[in-house]
Amino acid sequence: MAEEELSIREMLEAREHQIFSPYAAFADQSKGRERDEEQCDMRTCFQRDRDRIIHSKSFRRLKGKTQVFLAPEGDHYRTRLTHTLEVSQISRSIARALFLNEDLTEAIALGHDLGHTPFGHCGERVLNQLCSEGFNHAAQSVRVVQKLDNQGNGLNLTYEVIDGIVNHQTVGRAKTLEGRIVRVSDKIAYVNHDVDDAIRGLILKEEDIPERFRSTLGRSFKERIDRMIHDVIHQSAGKDDIYMSSEIEEAMKDLRQYMFDHIYTNPVAKGEEGKAAKIVEYLFHEYMDHPDMMSRRYQKMTDDGEPLERVVCDYVSGMTDNFAIMKFRQLTIPDSWDIY
Repeated sequence: MAEEELSIREMLEAREHQIFSPYAAFADQSKGRERDEEQCDMRTCFQRDRDRIIHSKSFRRLKGKTQVFLAPEGDHYRTRLTHTLEVSQISRSIARALFLNEDLTEAIALGHDLGHTPFGHCGERVLNQLCSEGFNHAAQSVRVVQKLDNQGNGLNLTYEVIDGIVNHQTVGRAKTLEGRIVRVSDKIAYVNHDVDDAIRGLILKEEDIPERFRSTLGRSFKERIDRMIHDVIHQSAGKDDIYMSSEIEEAMKDLRQYMFDHIYTNPVAKGEEGKAAKIVEYLFHEYMDHPDMMSRRYQKMTDDGEPLERVVCDYVSGMTDNFAIMKFRQLTIPDSWDIY
C-alpha cells in the first residue's frame, strides 16, 4: 500500500517500529481487547485506551478521593487524581527516554488507581477486612475498566493496559516493560510527594529526614525525584527489564519505611482515620442489609446474579470522600421537620 493511502493510525504504528526499542510493546502487535472492535483511523489502540480512561467517570472521581491526608485544609495537598497525574508524568518521562511505548505507559498510569476507595488505604483496609473474598484496589481497578464504568459496559481496554493496571503493585510483575515502568513510577511518586505534603503540613521538616537518605537521594523534593528517575533510565537503557540501582532502591525502600513510622501513622496526619473507617464499615453493613438503598444500576447487578457482597464493595469503593460522608449523614442523622 502506498504511504499516502495509509491511515493516520497506520502511519503512527509504522513510526513506532522505526523509533522504538525492540523491547517496546508495539500497538499493531497488541493482543487485543476482550470484545473485538473496529480500529480507529486516527489513534492507535493504546492511545484510544488512554482517551477512554481520561473521559471516564471513575477517573473524574479520583479528584475527590484521599491520597494520604484526610480532609486537608488547603488546596495544594495531593488527591488520588493528582497522584495519578504525577505517576503518569514520571512514567512518560522514563518511557520516552528508553524509547518504549509512551502511549501504553500513560494509559496504564492513568488507570492504575481507578478502583481506589474513599479515604485512601484506610478505606481499602476496611473493605478488605469486611469482604469475604478480600478487597484490593488494583484488582478493583480492573473490575472498574472491565465491568463497572460506562454504565456497566466497561471500557473494553487492551490486554496490555489491563495487565499493567493489575500488576502495578509491589507483588505484581507486568508482562510489558511499560507496565513495569508504571510500577516503579508509582513508588517514586508517592514516596516523594508524601514527604512534600508532610513538610507542607508541618508534620515534618526537611532536616528531619535522616542524613543517609538525603545524601543518597537528594536534599529536596526536586533533587530526590530527579535522581530516582535518572537512575531508572540509566540502569534500564538498552535492557529487557526495568531496573533501579541497589543503592537508590534500598534508600527509597528505607525512606518509605521511615514514612510509615513517622507520617503514615502520625496522629496529626491520620487522626481522623478512625472516623473514616467507621463510615466505610457502616455503609458496607447498611447496604448489605438494605441493598435497595444503592443506586438502581447496582441493584440490577444483584438481580443479574452478581454476589451482593461484591456489588456492595463496588458501590462503596466507587464513592468519593464527600459522597461517602453525605450518604453516612443521610443514613444516620434525622432530617429536621416543622409542623405548621
